[in-house]
Amino acid sequence: MSEEMKEQTRGEQLRKALLYDKKNGYDRLVPGELEAMEAYCTGYKQFLDAGKTERECVDRAVALAEKAGFRPYARGDALNPGDKVYRVNRGKAVTLAVIGKKPLSEGAHIGAAHIDSPRLDLKQNPLYEAEELAYLKTHYYGGIRKYQWVTIPLELHGVIALKSGQTVRVSIGDGEGDPLFTIDDLLPHLGVEQSKKPLGEAIPAENLNILVGSRPLADDEGKDRVKLAALELLNRKYGITEADFISAELCAVPAFQASDIGFDRSLIGAYGHDDRVCAYAALAALLQLSDPEYTAVCMLADKEEIGSEGVTGMKSAAFDTFMEDLCQAQSVSLRACYEKSFCLSADVTAAYDPNFADVYEKRNSAFVNYGMGLCKYTGARGKSGASDASAEVVARVRRVLDSANVVWQMAELGKVDAGGGGTVAAYMAERNIDTLDAGVPVLSMHAPFETVGKLDCYMTFKGMKAIFEEV
Repeated sequence: MSEEMKEQTRGEQLRKALLYDKKNGYDRLVPGELEAMEAYCTGYKQFLDAGKTERECVDRAVALAEKAGFRPYARGDALNPGDKVYRVNRGKAVTLAVIGKKPLSEGAHIGAAHIDSPRLDLKQNPLYEAEELAYLKTHYYGGIRKYQWVTIPLELHGVIALKSGQTVRVSIGDGEGDPLFTIDDLLPHLGVEQSKKPLGEAIPAENLNILVGSRPLADDEGKDRVKLAALELLNRKYGITEADFISAELCAVPAFQASDIGFDRSLIGAYGHDDRVCAYAALAALLQLSDPEYTAVCMLADKEEIGSEGVTGMKSAAFDTFMEDLCQAQSVSLRACYEKSFCLSADVTAAYDPNFADVYEKRNSAFVNYGMGLCKYTGARGKSGASDASAEVVARVRRVLDSANVVWQMAELGKVDAGGGGTVAAYMAERNIDTLDAGVPVLSMHAPFETVGKLDCYMTFKGMKAIFEEV
């Protein structure tokens, strides 16, 4: 026994040996990690600013992947250890892989995240004029608090698919000199009755109409002159008519750039941390791999915010098709691969907020600057809709993260019965893949401007890389 131990009381020795002592991550950084963290977060902010929609995130991910030596994978292509391949699903999801030394019969190590975020989608017949003001009708996407989306600057992003087969990209608001858009709210002088309403009712969904113009078409005596003037501008820039909105996917997103927050710049404020902060961590970790023991796979899915539905969501067979194509290249059964595989469902969790402490259970909440948050289960009420990871799976991840000197913590999404939420974990588990949720704690989740800690971002990247490199 050391002299230090001899000087400690029995109680002190037991406390040190037996109790679980959480420490702020900044007290656990090793030399050089602060600089590495800042460099990583600079790249992440650039990814956020370039990817305001899932399509833009796919474009950015593919550009980064090809720069790192990845190539599109075609069914039937031979695969060798160290090969780097990817496949894009309809422009809105992407799966990437680095082929490992071990065959896929030994399983793959998977990081699954989503790149869609809450937003305001335009309806299929959106443009109208009311009292010589032009507006766009919206249908909100994902779980938003509607009152947060009024009187903030907005951008328009998306695509318009023409009958000719051409697809036109739209991006208005993020370019030099671009106009912005906004949604009106009632002035406080006339808002007495509105202020009496619950937050969820004060701004009806059908009132989330985007103001897009007020100047009438010159030298015209007809109706809807402001609407017509707006359409003329769109036609001039994009070659579209009003009917083309029918086959468009356009959305309004907050016109915020990713920015350092706080005197100490220890936080990042931005739109879309959920879940691009984890998507980027999984992608960046994969891009650094060269010769992993097991095949490493990064899945960046769409539609998680509305239940992972559709052909680009995690429920889609598109992921299975990609994995089966990889397996067939090695004459391996897909089911045999899945039953030996492991997945980190890389999604954000709620960060404990002392301003709203009554909805959190402090002992089991994630804290800013305490590292990557591991969630054994999500769901609502009695874990409804959750993938409840086994004790053995949690122990495995603990072991891997500790070996890689990753700062991590356990997390739960608020008090029992206070609400709840889900991730893609359940859909990976349905494939017979051991899965655990893990990701960055977020303040103001689903708001137009969310906040995360730089340390937690970096540790989530380190954690994803450790899982990919596990032997």
